[in-house]
Amino acid sequence: MSKTYAGARLRRLREERRMSQAELARVLAISPSYLNQMEHDSRPLTVPVLLRLTEAFGVDPGFFSERDTTRLVADLREALATEVAEARVSASDLAELATRMPAVASVLLDLGRRGQLLAERLAGAADGRDGALDTPRSPHEEIREFFYRRQNYLHDADLAAEELAREVGIRPGDVVRALSARLTDRHGVRLAADSDRLHHYDERARVLHISSRLRPGQQAFRLATQLALLEYGEELDRLAAEDFPPGSATHGLARIGIANYFAAALILPYRAFHTAAEEFRYDIERLTDHFGLGYETVCHRLSTLQRPRLRGVPFSFVRVDRAGNMSKRQSATGFHFSRAGGTCPLWNVYEAFAAPGRIHVQVAAMPDGQRHLWTARAVTRHRGGWGEPGKTFAIGLGCEIRHASRLVYSDGLDLDNTAAATPIGMGCRLCERLDCPQRAVPPLGRTLAVDENSSTFIPYPVTDERG
Repeated sequence: MSKTYAGARLRRLREERRMSQAELARVLAISPSYLNQMEHDSRPLTVPVLLRLTEAFGVDPGFFSERDTTRLVADLREALATEVAEARVSASDLAELATRMPAVASVLLDLGRRGQLLAERLAGAADGRDGALDTPRSPHEEIREFFYRRQNYLHDADLAAEELAREVGIRPGDVVRALSARLTDRHGVRLAADSDRLHHYDERARVLHISSRLRPGQQAFRLATQLALLEYGEELDRLAAEDFPPGSATHGLARIGIANYFAAALILPYRAFHTAAEEFRYDIERLTDHFGLGYETVCHRLSTLQRPRLRGVPFSFVRVDRAGNMSKRQSATGFHFSRAGGTCPLWNVYEAFAAPGRIHVQVAAMPDGQRHLWTARAVTRHRGGWGEPGKTFAIGLGCEIRHASRLVYSDGLDLDNTAAATPIGMGCRLCERLDCPQRAVPPLGRTLAVDENSSTFIPYPVTDERG
């Protein structure tokens, strides 16, 4: 059994309760010196002490368990890229900070991002771009961060949606009828076919217009979202207000995002979906057939299965287009998505466009050695008419290699062979792989080796010196 060192969390918990070391030591039936050693990670937390802590403070034992700091370290490395390149701070320093003082690391991360944003605005102003100094981060990016910080799981909303699903009687194949009946019987809302928009709710007439071109699964999602707005409006306000001021654009957008989360949790209730996912070994196509919903909806729901004591595989979920634009990214794991723009062309999400409809499987290795199992498939949406443009995306779903054996997609793969993994990175600007033949831009903070008498297979060879 591994030892648990959680001194920073123990000290923070004590300080939040405004207790001295002597007072907490009496509660835990240990000496103040012993407590002091645990708070400074000189000694691990013992099982008896953990039990007393959970009883005294009402916290889950998992509060003190070792946390995955991969994502936080990667975010710090990106936000402080210049400092890392100049050797003012090392990767090991960032890892220790994220592990021992995650709250301080988060503050430093925010400051680093603000500094980057200010530098970009100043550069834009110097180039004569109008509005460069007052262009904030987009509301949509703020909403991504909202879910990113919560590891793509909203506990209260998920529980409420599951309870409503039981009350309404949600069952595969009967979702649209059950939701329609709830909207009509409880709220007096009438449904009407509409071909101009996906949906439109006329609050005064209490008519919900739904596009006749939507498939049953898409109709169910729209109905569930409207039901969330009607029945849980105050709860949506409260959750959105945790991060955004009421009345702001981001608050309104957060309400929609949380309502969409609620809708997915309503049409795919947690326990039923988790049970099926485990039984089918996370076979996405079997899950889409079983629940009668689309590939993207099922993948997105799989990335939210993080309920305490009933967790599924922690997934990362992405949606990208052919140009590499990432329109959705959510994660319940440590996989890092670059915020500096661009992703890795060796990632199998781009291979999916070459064979639409087929699931592509890849074991990918990040520069820090962490490996992930990724599935990717291209999906296309059409409005329905001949000649009307459609939308094509690649949907990626990945997990750390330690969870891969739980997935049907790992069958036949040598998960222990590190050499078989495809080396990918966070995007060329930040990637540490200096020998990658696919690199599109020079590595950040490195001095290029310029020699007119020779050339290499590597697009941007560097010297041993740092720029």
